[in-house]
Amino acid sequence: MQLIQKLKPHHYRSTGILLLFILLFSFPSTIFSQATTQQANHPVAIAVHGGAGSLKKLNLTPQQEQAYKDTLAIALQAGYAILKNGGTSVDAVAAAIKVMEDCTLFNAGRGSVLTHNGSIEMDAAIMNGKNQKAGAVAGVKTIRNPITLAKMVLDSSKFVLLAGRGAEEFARDHGIAIVDTSYFFTPYRRLQLQKALTGDTTPVKLNDTTGMIYPADQNEGDKFGTVGCVAIDRYGNVAAGTSTGGTVNKNFGRIGDSPLIGCGTYANNKTCAVSCTGHGEDFIRHVVAYDISAMMQYRIISLHDAANYVIKTKLTQSKGSGGCIAIDRFGHIEMPFNTEGMFRGYINTRGQLQVMIY
Repeated sequence: MQLIQKLKPHHYRSTGILLLFILLFSFPSTIFSQATTQQANHPVAIAVHGGAGSLKKLNLTPQQEQAYKDTLAIALQAGYAILKNGGTSVDAVAAAIKVMEDCTLFNAGRGSVLTHNGSIEMDAAIMNGKNQKAGAVAGVKTIRNPITLAKMVLDSSKFVLLAGRGAEEFARDHGIAIVDTSYFFTPYRRLQLQKALTGDTTPVKLNDTTGMIYPADQNEGDKFGTVGCVAIDRYGNVAAGTSTGGTVNKNFGRIGDSPLIGCGTYANNKTCAVSCTGHGEDFIRHVVAYDISAMMQYRIISLHDAANYVIKTKLTQSKGSGGCIAIDRFGHIEMPFNTEGMFRGYINTRGQLQVMIY
C-alpha cells in the first residue's frame, strides 16, 4: 500500500503501457487471428449490367428476354462462385464480364458492334477499390476478352490505360488470347451496320434456321450496350469493371466512358464501386462514376441517395441517358437508370439472385 501511494501519476501511465504490451505479446495469436477472421468474413455480393436504353421499343420476343436473363444469371454465378470460394472482387468482376463478352447478345467482346468503316474497336476497364489501382484498354481489335487485358494492365504494368497497337502488343507479350478479326464479325452485326449507313430504321431480321437468338436491335439513336460488373469480396474490398464495343457506326477512333476511370468505371473501398452504361459522352462530361463516390464521401450520404441523384437528376437535367450499377462497402446494391430499361441483375449479401430488364 505504501508503495502504491508513493507512485506518481507518470508511474501509473508507465505501468499501464507496460501491462498493455504484456497483454499484446502474451496473446498475439488470439488477438490477431480474431481480427483476420472478422476481416475475411465480410458478406459477398455482386451485380452486373448489360446495357440501358429504349428497351421497350425493341419488342423483345420471350425467347430473347429469356436468353438475356439466362446469360446475366450465368455471369452472376461465375463471379459469385469466385467470391464464395474466397477469391477477390477483382477476379469476380473479370470472370462475370468475360461471360458477357463471350455472348453475342451483348455489345462487348464477340458481340461488339461495327464502326463506320466496318472495323472492331473495343474498350474495357477494371478497378480495385482497395488501393485504387486500375487497368484499362481502348480501341483494341483482336483481343478476345478485353476485360482480361485490362486486368493484365492492372496487375502487370505501371500504366492505367493502353490503347490501340500498344495495347495489343502488350497483350501478345503477356499471353492474352488474340483472335482473328473474323471472330467478331457476326452476320447480325454486319447487317446492323449496313442499315445504320443507309439510315434504315426497320428492325434487323435474318433468315436463320439454326434457332440462334440474335441481339435486340438497337439503332444509332440508342447507343447503349455496354456490359459491366461490381462486387465486394469477403475481405470487404470492392471492384468495378466495364467492357464495350462502343456504338454502332461510330467514327474511327472514338472512345467512350467505359475505359476512362471516374467516368464509366470507378471503385473506392471508402465509398463504392460503380460501372456505367449509356451515352458515353455525357458520362465523360459529368464524370458520373466518380461523382457518385464523391457525393458519398464529401456529403456523407448513402449509396442509394448518391446514385439515384446523379443518374436520375443530374444526368437527366443535362439530357444524358443511361444508368449504372453500384455497390457500397456494406454490400448494398443500387441500379438506377433514366431510360426505359436496363439489362441488370444481382446476387445480394443474402445469396438471393434476381435478373431484370425493365
